[in-house]
Amino acid sequence: MNNKTIQEKVQPIINKITTNRYLKSVSDGIASILPAIIVGAIFTLLANLPISSYQEFLTSSGLGQVLKLPITFTTDLIALYSVFFIGYKLAESFEGNGAIAGLLSLVSFFVVTPLVVAEKVKFISFEWLGAKGLFVAIIVGLVASRLYVAIIKKGIIIKMPNGVPPTISSSFTALVPAFIVIPFFSVVAMIFSKTDFASVHGFVYKFVQTPLEGLGGTLTSLIIVMIVAHVLWLFGIHGMMVSMSIMMPIWTSLNIQNLEAYNSGEPLPNIICSAFIMVYVLVGGSGGTLGLNLYMSFKGKSKRYKTLGNLSLPGSICSINEPLIFGTPVIMNPKLAIPFVATPVVCTIIAYYATYFGFVPRLMGAALPLGTPIGVSGFLQGGFSVVALQMILVVVSFIIYLPFARSLDKEAYEQEQKESDDEVDFSDIDFD
Repeated sequence: MNNKTIQEKVQPIINKITTNRYLKSVSDGIASILPAIIVGAIFTLLANLPISSYQEFLTSSGLGQVLKLPITFTTDLIALYSVFFIGYKLAESFEGNGAIAGLLSLVSFFVVTPLVVAEKVKFISFEWLGAKGLFVAIIVGLVASRLYVAIIKKGIIIKMPNGVPPTISSSFTALVPAFIVIPFFSVVAMIFSKTDFASVHGFVYKFVQTPLEGLGGTLTSLIIVMIVAHVLWLFGIHGMMVSMSIMMPIWTSLNIQNLEAYNSGEPLPNIICSAFIMVYVLVGGSGGTLGLNLYMSFKGKSKRYKTLGNLSLPGSICSINEPLIFGTPVIMNPKLAIPFVATPVVCTIIAYYATYFGFVPRLMGAALPLGTPIGVSGFLQGGFSVVALQMILVVVSFIIYLPFARSLDKEAYEQEQKESDDEVDFSDIDFD
């Protein structure tokens, strides 16, 4: 079975996964709240810089509380923002009213979130509004939005006369779906309140979120995901995009758990999270290709690869390596298959055990912007020891790619020399 046949058989399956409207709605919905996550992460960094004089100043001036307010209303409310945008994106994929679907999803989430009573005052605890409530947010966002869309498509709506303004008309159109969706979740909340779990959140957290996080947060599962993702890359399929569409909710939840613990001054619970993958596993982008890029730039003899290396290096330092992957190319290239798959796996194992044995701290889980350079990302996530480990992984990447890159470069150099020898120098020809 040749590469083309494999691609023809695998591509339709991958397309179904990446274009699945439910997975895509979850992925796009969580991606939509990145501005809030990044702001929360930055304020977490500012509020927790390990400088005693700085911390004393924050305490004495009262600025510490000012810095913590944005954290409380960004990171600690991640489930609230997620449920709205997941519902919004799903309805939008059905060409429905995303804003109404998002609103119904948000209200439904509040309905299933238990009230706390203290001194005759009812309030909603932050416990289920952050990372612990993320999976309920995903489920509620998808179910509420899908119910809304189904009711609208069935035509079970209040139709207003043509002269009524569109804003008023759309509000009345949403009334029937609202009277169905919200009571539905009220019944669900009541049923679970009679069980030992006390709420939907308690049930989902115990039987869905915790097992999935336990599975997705293991070394074995990460290695398997990296192998599958990079094998897909070799056949021209963006493997990380496929894996992220499935694993993003799990890794994001683990990330937020670390960030919440860091902000509270508690021990960080997770080694593996999305920050771990961005900081350690993908050194220079998919395939951990920074080592390959460095060889091309500083050791390459062929004009082709040296030029490609120089052009790609700034992007690779920021873990953006598509120019290198497509320019080499890595796709359908058996000469680079082994290092392309092996490098992320080796980096994963080294970084995991370096963290496990305490050589580097667990990463705080800050959501850094895409393109944050290697070194900067490590320092922000855990300090200079993390930067040092990143540099070690760059060396590891270089060593793994070295024999393969040398062979590739030698072949290209010899081809260039041959083509140069075959060229005719017209200046030496006497036309008289």
